[in-house]
Formats: sequence, structure tokens, C-alpha cells
Amino acid sequence: MHSYNVRIWSIRKRPSKAAPFQLRWQVDGKEHQEKFATKTLADARRAELLTATRKGEPFDKETGLPVSEVRERNRTNWYVHARAHAARKWPTAAAKHRASIAESLTIATMALCPTGKGRPTDDLLRRALYQWGFNAGRHDQEPPEAEVKALAWVERNAPAVVDLDSAQRVRTVLEHLAKRQDGKPAAANTFRRRRAVLSNCLRLAVEHELLPGNPLHRVHWETPKVVEELDVRSVATPAQARALLDAVRAQGPRGAHLVAFFACIYYAALRPEEVSMLSADQCDLPSDGWGRLMLAGARPQVGSAWTDDGKPYEERQLKHRARRAVRPVPIPPVLVGILRDHLEASGTTADGRLFSAVRGGPVRSQEYGAVWKEARRKALTPAQVASPLAAIPYDLRHACVSFWLRSGVSLAETARRAGQSVAVLQRYYAKVLDGEEDRMNALIEQGLAEHEGGAEGP
Repeated sequence: MHSYNVRIWSIRKRPSKAAPFQLRWQVDGKEHQEKFATKTLADARRAELLTATRKGEPFDKETGLPVSEVRERNRTNWYVHARAHAARKWPTAAAKHRASIAESLTIATMALCPTGKGRPTDDLLRRALYQWGFNAGRHDQEPPEAEVKALAWVERNAPAVVDLDSAQRVRTVLEHLAKRQDGKPAAANTFRRRRAVLSNCLRLAVEHELLPGNPLHRVHWETPKVVEELDVRSVATPAQARALLDAVRAQGPRGAHLVAFFACIYYAALRPEEVSMLSADQCDLPSDGWGRLMLAGARPQVGSAWTDDGKPYEERQLKHRARRAVRPVPIPPVLVGILRDHLEASGTTADGRLFSAVRGGPVRSQEYGAVWKEARRKALTPAQVASPLAAIPYDLRHACVSFWLRSGVSLAETARRAGQSVAVLQRYYAKVLDGEEDRMNALIEQGLAEHEGGAEGP
């Protein structure tokens, strides 16, 4: 706790041979003192405290010292602080966010460490910090010898947290966060995510009184604008989507197994991690008419180093939903038929899931990504293959949502089925919605004409 209620008394002499001169002062009513061998030393110290009060600097109630002195005495090493911050976030962070924290702090720490003789190579530093230094799940494990030496070098050479109270130094860190490893500019969303991690770490330093304030606030930085609109070039038409699904099916047993996987993305706007968690008991597949999927979770793929159980994926609640929330999604007869055929041909895994990898476990993005790449090569023209058209499986979800909107499904219902907010839907699919303006205008004009035509004359 801090206080501006400071009272400093004159130097007084005490009967002591070693330190006869005593300086006393009060902070919020609590007395503090220091003893000196000479009056000159005591007067100099008293002048330092008086200068702090004239500057309007608060004093720490516990130690009685100006806050700036407390920070200087608590010269916590940046690497030690950042490592503790990663460990503090670990228990409640999702696996992907854990990896994001480690990545961001790794870049920041490498930017803060001195260059020159004795510094480990960038590859070694990056590996040591990312895989060991900021991976709290491994803090009780011994890294390889090379990584041990690299981390010891970082701890010896990283600056103190208080040294980050410099706009120029923080700007240097931001410049590194804004780049990819190859030196090219990072995506706007990537930079924003990294900057948020750094800001949270610095805010914790302020909370622990290691910094007077967050130095990021003193840096004028033009944050790149995030592209928040769908690239309409990536949206496949219904005919193109069907051709792509046929090309998946034609790739032997593996393609036949995955065609229903991609169909769930295209016909129901599911995210790949939601399809990965889909089980037979979540599917209502009548022999005729529309069916329904009751989505209850997602299984995003992430490195095994970032999960609590060491698996390469993490089972979590639906995106932007409470842990036990369920999202019902009506599915058209065409998808009902595809899923029924899939269950008849492939059955389910031991735990009831509809899809599995070749060697068991969840289908990984590398596996279905390779199948999708081959399907594009077979179903599209060379010019289309080189274009953004359905470049990744997730683009099927965009095609589905776009098709719903163009078919006249309301924003609220589209958002509910896709598991998004209406605000995000309006912003991201703005161009799709703009394309409907002429059709909507025609409907309004038709309604007005019918009303005016039926009106009674005078």
C-alpha cells in the first residue's frame, strides 16, 4: 500500500560510536529510521527523501521507502517474471492459448536480451524458451543440456523488469512481435494477440510494483487493421462444393471415410474441431426429411506439450459457449443421407465418434488437409487451384453460411446455427449481405406495389 502522508524529521544524534546520527520519518503514521556514521551521510539521505516528497512520489507503507526505491531494490529479472506469468496463466488457459503465451513471451524475451558474443543461436534460444522456459507444464522436468545452458544465459543477461520502463525499449519489442520468423510482417490478428500477452505480463509487473505503469501506453504504435470481411473469392458455389465432395469420395477408402467429415462443414457450417467431436448419439438421422445434430463440444488440435494429459488435442466446450452448452443444428436431407451411409459403411470408434484417423484417434488437420488438397487438384481448374477458392476445408463453412444468407435465412437464425453472434456475422459477411440489397429492394417494391394497387380510391 502507498501513502503520500509523509513526515521527515531533522537529524538527531544518539549515543552510539558506530552510527550516532539517526534519520527518522513517518509514512501514514508509521515510524521508520536509518542510522549513519556521519552527519553528512545522514543529511544526504534526508535530502533524497525530501526530493521524493517534493516530486509527489508515494511512499511504501511497509518499508517506508519511496516507491521508485522499492522497485529498484526489487530488480526482478524479466525472464523470471515472464516465466512466473506463464505459470500463473497455465491452469485456466486453453491449450492453444498456453502455446500463444509461450510464443509471445519467447519473441519478447529474445528481443530484450543483448546480442553479440556469447549469445546462443536464435534457433536454440527460441526452442529453449518456447518448449521449456515458458511451458509451465514442463517446469518440473529437466531440459536437454543445450537448452539448460541457453536458459541460464537468458537468466543472466535478461534485463530487470524495471528497465522496461522505457518507451524506446518497448517499441523494440513491438517491432519484433510484428514480424514473422522470416522477417515478413505478421498478420494483424497475430500481432494483436502477441501484444495482448505482453500487455498482460507488464500489467502484472505493475501490480507487483515492479513498474510504475504499463510502458506500452507510452508508445504510439499504428496497429495494423484486421481484415474482418470474408474474401468472397474463397466461397465455393453449391456446384463447386458438390464437385469437391465427389473428388474426396473418389480417393479410395480414406476419401470415402472423410467425405462425411467435409459434408458436415459444408451443409451444417460446423467447425472442423466440432466435427471431430461428433458422436452417433448426437445425430438424429431420420429415414426421410431433415435431421438434427446436437453439438456439445469441440476437439481442437494442439501440440501434446500444451495439454494437461499429453494428448495432441484438447476436448473443450463449444466456442463462445458455456462448458455444458449444447447447440442444435438442423441438417438437410442430403447431409442426413451422407451421415447414414457413413455410419453404415464405417460405424463408429470405440467411444462412439463418427470419424477417426487412419491409426486411430481424432482426425488430424494434416490428414484431412492432404485429402482436401488432392480434391481441389482434381475438381478445380488450374486457375481455380491457384486462387483462394475453397483453399482450406474451413472455407466450406463460409460457403455454407453465405448460402444460408443468400437463401433468405435470417441473421439471427444463421448466427444460432453457425454458433456466432449476429454482430460478428454482420461484420464478417458484410459483402454477402450487401449482395442481397437489390433482391431485398425488389421484395419491398413488390410489397408496396401490391398495397398501393389494392388501396381504395377516393
